[in-house]
Amino acid sequence: MADKQRRRDCRELLCCFTLAFLWEAVAGQIHYSIPEEMQKGFFVGNVAKDLGLDTKKISDGGVRIIAEGRTKYFALNLQNGYLYLSEKVDREEICGRISKCLLQLEIFVQEQVKLYTVEIEITDRADGAKYAELVLEKNLDREEQAVYNLVLTAIDGGDPVRSGTARIRVIVEDANDNAPVFTQSVYKVNVLENVSIGSLLVTVNATDLDEGMNSEVTYSFRKISEKASDIFQLDSKTGKVTLTGHLDFEESELYEIEVEARDGRGLSARTRISLGLMDVNDNAPEITITTLISSIPEDSSEGTVIAFLKVRDADSRENGDVTCSIPVNLPCRLQKLFDNYYSLVTDRALDREQVSDYNVTITATDRGTPALSTTTLFLLKVLDKNDNPPVFSQTLYTSYITENNPKGASIFTLKANDADWEENARVTYSVTEGQIQGTPLSSSISINSETGALYALRSFDYEQFREIRFQVQAQDGGSPPLSSNVSVTLFILDQNDNSPHILHPSFPTDGSTGVELAPRSSEPGYLVTKVVAVDADSGQNAWLSYQLLKATEPGLFSVGLHSGEIRTARYFVDKDALKQSLVVLVKDNGQPPLSATATVTVVVADSIPEILSDLSSLSSPADPQSNLTLYLVIAVASVSCLFFTFIIVLMALRLRRWRNSQLFDSSSVTFSGVPVSQFVGLDGVRAFLHSYSHEVSLTTDSRKSQLDFPNVSCSNTLTDQQPSEKSCPLLVEEVSNINIEDQVSLQYYFSKLQ
Repeated sequence: MADKQRRRDCRELLCCFTLAFLWEAVAGQIHYSIPEEMQKGFFVGNVAKDLGLDTKKISDGGVRIIAEGRTKYFALNLQNGYLYLSEKVDREEICGRISKCLLQLEIFVQEQVKLYTVEIEITDRADGAKYAELVLEKNLDREEQAVYNLVLTAIDGGDPVRSGTARIRVIVEDANDNAPVFTQSVYKVNVLENVSIGSLLVTVNATDLDEGMNSEVTYSFRKISEKASDIFQLDSKTGKVTLTGHLDFEESELYEIEVEARDGRGLSARTRISLGLMDVNDNAPEITITTLISSIPEDSSEGTVIAFLKVRDADSRENGDVTCSIPVNLPCRLQKLFDNYYSLVTDRALDREQVSDYNVTITATDRGTPALSTTTLFLLKVLDKNDNPPVFSQTLYTSYITENNPKGASIFTLKANDADWEENARVTYSVTEGQIQGTPLSSSISINSETGALYALRSFDYEQFREIRFQVQAQDGGSPPLSSNVSVTLFILDQNDNSPHILHPSFPTDGSTGVELAPRSSEPGYLVTKVVAVDADSGQNAWLSYQLLKATEPGLFSVGLHSGEIRTARYFVDKDALKQSLVVLVKDNGQPPLSATATVTVVVADSIPEILSDLSSLSSPADPQSNLTLYLVIAVASVSCLFFTFIIVLMALRLRRWRNSQLFDSSSVTFSGVPVSQFVGLDGVRAFLHSYSHEVSLTTDSRKSQLDFPNVSCSNTLTDQQPSEKSCPLLVEEVSNINIEDQVSLQYYFSKLQ
């Protein structure tokens, strides 16, 4: 309680000091008088002079008007200290029926800390006339009493007093003493924001108790914003408020409009219209992408941020409640962060080779009825990573090139594709190093590193090798680079660049020709000899044909087209020469064809002396090789004679035992594969020679040709000839084991033997 008492005493003491200060601060009072209805800028008085103030102090802002409520009518000129009207003054509006209209304001002088009171009297429009007035003691109210009947008595000052009366009928005319009264102090209206233009929003109504013109009420907007004045229209007679513009809940949810009702004499009343707007879902959501990554590496981890975005809807409540979505086929998802912020992140691994870019569509949809939505679209590119090696279009390449090709000839072009992009997909080609018959592959084959075109660096020979196998590597330009290999087989195609080679009859180095024996008793079709030739080429280039190009006796011999066999075409006649010279043409099937010729000498004889005499005439004594041939022929003839004698004895012994007479008539009885008819007379020589004649079997490869000799059964034929029995198997065994070079030499020997 003591504390409270002390605080109360302090407050009372402070109030006393404050009142003393204010009393000293109010230093004086100035009175001015001005007539009413003066225009703005009218001079009221010289405050600086009347208060004894320095105009410089006034201009420095040390003097100012601080009174409230009246300052709107007056202003102080800080340059000269004059007080002037800032607004036209209406005495009746300010003071009404008050006889003396005074306005007061205070002027504070900051330097002196003094407050001066300025009293300004607003005077009426006096015209100088004097007249008696009937003064009302109280207000009249027509609405209570409309007519007053009065008797006015005038008394003079004489004696006796004289008086006069006058009847005064006071008709109380209607004075505009009743302002219009609105039926509601506030008109509250709620309308949808999409209400159509021209719609009636509200009707205000005010009544006036006066009559006539004083009761005629007109309506007008008193306080209304510039924008609202373009939207609303008020009928001044009916008070109807209609819509002339578009309403927008998002711009303004509430309009406060003050309406004034004024009667014919200027009295007025005011009311307020509170127009509330109800939201309609007329705004689609807005999507703002604050951060966007337009490209992302294909090896980005799951959850990599692609974009940050914000969505908003200007509508309210459920009309402004927005949800975001993206298509399900995108490799990303939306995550809500806070409020209306979202992030777009990846949700699985990316593969640029499958999809190189995505059209990302983000859709924002509100919950209004009907719902509105907005979409935004951007392109997301997937950046390449070198994760794919080059892939050749074929798993194995096979190509062909004709032999004897020019150096630098183009073979063919390999192609490898890389599913990556740009530098990662730039493919370079190279040939892996190897060897061809001991020489580096790089000396035979080259490849264009950019195009993959293969070139031959030298001329190939089919007879040397027929195919080349190597590998080509394709490498991309990534970091680190990736590569792949493919096998290439290059086949060398044959050209007809080799002429036929005559194997039989073979010719000695001295230029002599082969000699063949033909019995004069030979029948047509008798096989004299066979021309054997090979061709180092292959295919149709090695297909050989034979034809008789020249003969001593045309028409006596014929040559098999494909076999090369020389046979008699007719019987020999006496006029036919003992020595027949034949020229056989051997031609291949190439384009153009190549050919070779073989010259064969056929000796026609029926007896050994005749053969010997002819051979002696054919051979040259000075030629050792010819002498050798003569000796061989004599030896063969001697052996043939012995063999013929043996056969005759053997046949005589066996004829006794055979009962089948057909054996005597058959000319096809063979002994060890040799016809009996060949052992009669001089034919024995031919039979002996042909029993050891060789055959040549050829393949398309001349290096694989071999000579086949028939196995002669010597044991059944020469049972009593021990030397012959031993020499025959030896001959067969030796012949079967000799190589191709020895076979050629042996063939030359047999040609000499024949």
